[in-house]
Amino acid sequence: MRGGTSKGVFFLEDDLPKDRDSRDRFLLRVMGSPDSKQIDGLGGATSVTSKVAIIGVSRRPDADIDYTFAQVSVDKPLVSYKGNCGNISSAVGPFAIERRLVAIEEPVTTVRIYNTNTDKIIEAEVQTSGGHVKYDGDYEIGGVPGSGSPIKLKFVDPSGTISPRLLTTGNAVDEIQIPGMSSIRMSLVDAANPLVFVSSKDVGLKGTELPSEIDQNPEVLKKLETVRGMAAVRLGLIDDYQTSAWECPGLPKMTLVSPPQDYVTSNGRHVKAGEVDIVARMMSMQKAHPSYAMTGAMCTAAAAAVPGSIVAKAMRDSVNLKKIRIGHPGGILEVGVEYESGESEPNILGTFGYRTANLLLDGNAFCRV
Repeated sequence: MRGGTSKGVFFLEDDLPKDRDSRDRFLLRVMGSPDSKQIDGLGGATSVTSKVAIIGVSRRPDADIDYTFAQVSVDKPLVSYKGNCGNISSAVGPFAIERRLVAIEEPVTTVRIYNTNTDKIIEAEVQTSGGHVKYDGDYEIGGVPGSGSPIKLKFVDPSGTISPRLLTTGNAVDEIQIPGMSSIRMSLVDAANPLVFVSSKDVGLKGTELPSEIDQNPEVLKKLETVRGMAAVRLGLIDDYQTSAWECPGLPKMTLVSPPQDYVTSNGRHVKAGEVDIVARMMSMQKAHPSYAMTGAMCTAAAAAVPGSIVAKAMRDSVNLKKIRIGHPGGILEVGVEYESGESEPNILGTFGYRTANLLLDGNAFCRV
């Protein structure tokens, strides 16, 4: 299934091996990893097309579905369960409906999803018609050709996926000495997934670079991974920043932000500064994300509500936090946040955004482990 700007293989939990090592070997084989082309598997040779969703009926009273996300590395024998993928999350509701794991209501079926990776609830509003998922529609999202039926995702109480709070260090901004560089100011924010936000100019970038420009510059890639690795150390995820690509390849997500400015998307569209409230670039598994992670967008919305954060400072003045327009390489993503002011940090009640999804294939995957 395609979910948002990502694509993955969706499995029923009962169809997979129970043993973790056996399951990981199976997933690596199914996706064709490790191989840069994933030529002998179902992976698409990029981090955003090498994903897996594992789905089962939930026993929780506040959820209908249990959902575990797995990021299968393209070029390493590695399956990571650290963090969630918001784009893939947008296809979990449709999958549950397709498999008749939830009761269908028309015209909208709300699926309550428990994400085991982050211990959080996601509410997905999926349009249905005639007892089936309605995939067709006129809603467009940047990074995906054509249009589809909008799926509203609300991340309920998203703060604290790796710690009990939104600001893991207790600070809106931390200043960290980076090996081989000067100190960098960053905001470490944990909502839906933990992100490290850095101003683009502080790492020598304009903020309008396309993924291909970043990926073709080994020096920039090394610099960004070093910053991300140091952030992971500060968050207590690893002990040595140099092991970040292996020990925590997906968390925290490295995110570069800059004030609204004109830029050109990957498909050649000219975006004007007045069309967006912030310009952002995100990394995914040590490469530039071709668009923007949905969980990253949720965390960006939450960070915008933190006074003095790197995100809040880059955001357009007097922005409506219930309709934040993020300018990314694929286009523009609209998100929102509901929150209450607090003494040390805001209480994030929920973050939300819209995606589309599509059922691409229903069949058997042959795996010879």
